[in-house]
Amino acid sequence: MQKDHPKLPAVPSVTGLIHHPYTPPGGFDAPQPGVFKASTVYFPTVADMRQREWKDKSAYTYGLHGTPTTYLLEERLCALEGGLQCMLVPSGLAALALVALAVLKTGDEVLIPDNAYGPNKALADGELRHFGITHRFYDPMDPQDLSRQITDQTRLVWLEAPGSVSMEFPDLPEMVRRCRKRGVLCALDNTWGSGLAFKPFDLLADGADGVGSLAVDISAHALTKYPSGGGDVLMGSVITRDATLHLQIKLCHMRLGLGVAANDAETVLRSLPSIALRYAAHDQTARALAAWWQTQPQCAQLMHPAFEGAPGHAHWQALCDRVPGTGLAAGLFSVMIDARFSQDQVDAFCDGLKLFKIGYSWGGPVSLVVPYNIASMRQAWPGHLKPGTLVRFSTGLESAQDLILDLHQAVQAHLPMA
Repeated sequence: MQKDHPKLPAVPSVTGLIHHPYTPPGGFDAPQPGVFKASTVYFPTVADMRQREWKDKSAYTYGLHGTPTTYLLEERLCALEGGLQCMLVPSGLAALALVALAVLKTGDEVLIPDNAYGPNKALADGELRHFGITHRFYDPMDPQDLSRQITDQTRLVWLEAPGSVSMEFPDLPEMVRRCRKRGVLCALDNTWGSGLAFKPFDLLADGADGVGSLAVDISAHALTKYPSGGGDVLMGSVITRDATLHLQIKLCHMRLGLGVAANDAETVLRSLPSIALRYAAHDQTARALAAWWQTQPQCAQLMHPAFEGAPGHAHWQALCDRVPGTGLAAGLFSVMIDARFSQDQVDAFCDGLKLFKIGYSWGGPVSLVVPYNIASMRQAWPGHLKPGTLVRFSTGLESAQDLILDLHQAVQAHLPMA
């Protein structure tokens, strides 16, 4: 005899779930802004769809062109750096690439400081070269060398303050003046300064509203570092003040299909209110560690812009420390380990650290260490650097004393003095 099966409850209409009419009431406010995730954006009518404009942020059309979450982050980053317009991209390197692809074409030339971020140099030597865009490297500590290298084909000059890894601080205002004189766009990798150590759009600090008489044209920023602060987000920004230049970059951004995830934007938005506190804490710890290294015989040279004798220290003072004793510097510095120690010994020292982790990037809560082969990264060995093996330190948020104890035990174990 066949057994009857129990009756199942009626399945609710999936269409009813998808098109449910409820809308939460407005007026909700809280410390953290809402997160809007969207590829598709709805339009009430075809006429409304055709009338909406995304280029001036007056409306929403598609997720890649912006949501309330990304618009809000862009505006806050503009406030941080003194810009008017901002584009978000998936990484700091993507910010550098967007600038290059937006303003350069076949036959153009870009000048790059010899101590620039390595992947920016690789981009020029790879993709840009394939597109018929040439590049040359200039001495970042010699404004006259920059002037000599600018030609009629030069359309873009990259600036870094300080330089990557070896931390030379250039005469940034003078570099910008020379670009202005020749009518060449200048773009700054502002990741180290982060809008806190100095203002890229007010280099002379003569603008009451943060907009001064001397400014870079473009500020590129790896939000991966201090704006994120957690070592868990990849994102970059490109900030400008000129509407025409911004539109040129924005249209390139659109054609490349660049976008960032809403949850990543949310993470940066959550971290931004504490960026000044974290930056200052990283700075103080880095200075404590750098001062300790100065007392160690294994240290042939200290590379920290805020320390007297470091390459470009006077330029850092002029730009970042106008009121002596108040200047800021990121939690990043390098040490040249004396040439008497081999690469293997230096590597063993890095491996022997317990609190410092071996890893790229910086600006997060955990201190990092990386040894570098400077000879392979420069056109020639910089004359202002002593011989040896360079080790870069990025301070996290640990106790400075604990980090110093960690350095001490690793030095004693792996870099013993004869």
